[in-house]
Amino acid sequence: MSNIQETMMSGIKNQTAFTIPVLGGIPVSEAVLTSWILMVLVMILVLLLTRKLKPDRPGRVQAFLEMCVGSLNGFAQDSIGPRWRAFAPWLGTVAVYIAVANLSGLLGLVPPTKDISVTAGLALTSVCLIYGSSFRFLGLRGGLRKFAEPMPLLIPINVMEIIIRPLSLCMRLFGNVLGSFVIMELIKALVPVGVPVVFSLYFDIFDGLIQTIVFVFLTALFTGETIQEE
Repeated sequence: MSNIQETMMSGIKNQTAFTIPVLGGIPVSEAVLTSWILMVLVMILVLLLTRKLKPDRPGRVQAFLEMCVGSLNGFAQDSIGPRWRAFAPWLGTVAVYIAVANLSGLLGLVPPTKDISVTAGLALTSVCLIYGSSFRFLGLRGGLRKFAEPMPLLIPINVMEIIIRPLSLCMRLFGNVLGSFVIMELIKALVPVGVPVVFSLYFDIFDGLIQTIVFVFLTALFTGETIQEE
């Protein structure tokens, strides 16, 4: 039991992968290292998949990629509205990162999204997008007026949402990924052969993709609400 407890604690903690020997030593966490590895792998995959694109005769891979882009654009248009085009690339990028981060456990890597600093960073970028786009498209007066909708009595609650929305996005993603990681580590410690593969189909794949969809959907939904004009 003590061995299982030690394994769990070491898995939950955000370990330091290595230290950069400058300025007295800059620690680089496992989450950051894994993110770097995933970004390199994704970039290599993107270059390989897009090096032979043919507008007149698309192959199977190109047809699949165009279907994915079309689905993303349709989702952004339905969720955000007429100004969707400015947000689709960002939503797609975040979706790819969160998806590969959540699935990185299948490669033997530690999922970066089980580190609360990573999910907090993603949530902060989302809230900057949500409220920044409101002032960008509606102007200063229009952006401030949004806090008084649907009635001025709700201004305190709408202001509180500036904190509640990123906190909700952060903790939902972090809690689900960490919970799945803890459960999988327990299963591996108790039954190391065979059984973890079955549970991995849900906790590593299904749940990881669901959390990706939820994060991107809520970000798009909140963005659409803040830039919607009367």
